[in-house]
Amino acid sequence: MGHHGTAALAGIHRLSRGMTAAVAMAGMTGWCAGALLAAPAHAETAYPTRTVQLIIAYGAGTVGDVSMRVVAEKLSAKLGKPFIVDNRPGPGGIVAAKGAAAAIPDGHTLLLTGNSYAISTALFKSLPYNAVTDFAPISTVATFEMLVFTRAGSPLKTMNDIVASAKANPGKMFIATLSPGTTPFLAVELFKTVTGVDVTAVPFRTSGDVATAVMRGDVDLAMEFYAPMQALIQDKKLEVIATTGRKRAYYLPDVPTVIESGIADFDVTSWNGIVAPAGTPQPIIDTLSKAIAEVLQSPEAQDTGKRLGMEMRGGTPDELAARLKSDIAKWSDLVEKAKIPKL
Repeated sequence: MGHHGTAALAGIHRLSRGMTAAVAMAGMTGWCAGALLAAPAHAETAYPTRTVQLIIAYGAGTVGDVSMRVVAEKLSAKLGKPFIVDNRPGPGGIVAAKGAAAAIPDGHTLLLTGNSYAISTALFKSLPYNAVTDFAPISTVATFEMLVFTRAGSPLKTMNDIVASAKANPGKMFIATLSPGTTPFLAVELFKTVTGVDVTAVPFRTSGDVATAVMRGDVDLAMEFYAPMQALIQDKKLEVIATTGRKRAYYLPDVPTVIESGIADFDVTSWNGIVAPAGTPQPIIDTLSKAIAEVLQSPEAQDTGKRLGMEMRGGTPDELAARLKSDIAKWSDLVEKAKIPKL
C-alpha cells in the first residue's frame, strides 16, 4: 500500500473513532436527559413507600381514636400504603408529640395535633418539643364545640340564669369538668374571666364521672363534649343550655350558643389537625394535605363526624398553623389573667 493509501486508511480510523465517541456522547446525553425528565415523576409517586404511623394522644375507643381510624382507612385506600393509628395517651399529649417530633421527617410518621397542644404550650412550664417549630402543619381534620348542660328539671334554663345565680351566690356554683389542663377545665376559667362570676370548676377523671355528678346534683352543671353525653341527652336525663362555638351545633339546632346568649367573648371551639415532623419535604406535605381534604368529604368520614358531634373538614397548612398560633396566644393570655398555676 502506498503512502497515500496508508494516510487515507489512518484518516478513516480517526473518523471512525470520532464518530463512535460522538455517538456514545450523544447516547449518554440522551440517557441523562431522560433520567432528569423521569426523576420528578418518580419523586412524586414515591410517597408513601411503606406503612405510615398516625400517632394520637388518645386511647382506643375515644372520639379522637374513632374519627382517625376512619381517616386512616380512607388514606390507606387512596395512597396505596397502610395508614395505622398509633395510640400513645398521656397528660397534655406530651408522649405522643415527643415521639412524633423525634421521627424521621419523611412523611411516614404523622401526629394528630389540636387545641390540646395549644393548651399544653400555655400551661406547662417546659415541654420536650415546640408545638410550632418542631412540626410541619398539613391539614385541619375536624372542629367541635362543647356543651353547657345540667340535670333534667334543674332551675337553670339559660346562660342568664347561670350568671344571675352565680352572682347572687358567689363561690357556691359548682361546674363539672375533666381534669385540669383539659379544654373543659380551661373553658370554665374562661367563663369566669369574661363574666366576672365566682364559680368553682370541679375536675373529674372521666366523662362518665362528670355525667353522674350532674345527674345526682353533686354539681350544678358541666362543660363537656357531645359524644360521651349523647345518649343521656337523647334520653332527656341531661338538658343542654348552650353550645360553646361561634355558630349553633348542627346536631342541636334549637340550642343557642353562649355568644348568642349574651356572653360575647366566650368562644371555645376545639379542633384536630394532622402535622408531620419539621423538615418533611413540601411535596409530601402537599400530597397529604390534598388527600386528607378529599377523604374527609367521603360519606363514611362525614357520617362518623355527625355521629361524634364533629364537623369533618380539611384546611391548608397555613390555616392550621395560624389556628395553632392563635390558640396558643388565647390560652396563654387566659392562664396569665386567671393566675392558673403552671404544671
